[in-house]
Amino acid sequence: MVNELVAGGFGKGNDLNQLNSPTYVFIDEDYFLYISDEQNHRVMKWTRSAKVVIIVAGGNGKRNDLKQLNHPQGMIVDHLGHIYVADRYNHRIMRWCEGEDEGEIVVGGNGEGRRLNQLKNPTGLAFDDDENLYVADQKNDRILKFEKNFD
Repeated sequence: MVNELVAGGFGKGNDLNQLNSPTYVFIDEDYFLYISDEQNHRVMKWTRSAKVVIIVAGGNGKRNDLKQLNHPQGMIVDHLGHIYVADRYNHRIMRWCEGEDEGEIVVGGNGEGRRLNQLKNPTGLAFDDDENLYVADQKNDRILKFEKNFD
């Protein structure tokens, strides 16, 4: 069995080779590793060799404008390379196109609440084979399904 350090390991911090409370990981079909760096309010993308590390979402503080995340949780990358992030304390799901400075709200963003257009601390995301999005809405104790053309 091989044990290998693949990300972080240089102490808690916000440099590109550091993490601060990594929470979720996702590996895409090209073996890029995406990490929710919760306390740095960003999502990082690491190459297999970890020689290239970039911020692909957030990283601009923890407020709620379209360039920011507030304690990101689960994330997933679709077949087009769009990065979906459960933006926990902003009660929304964000989508980033790689290379963009800001994301867009695709679910929630209508304040914290129980209505179907609201979330309360979303944490997990998944797509099914039909490209429907499922959201774990933690504090509302529910899983929501959004049809393929949800935005």
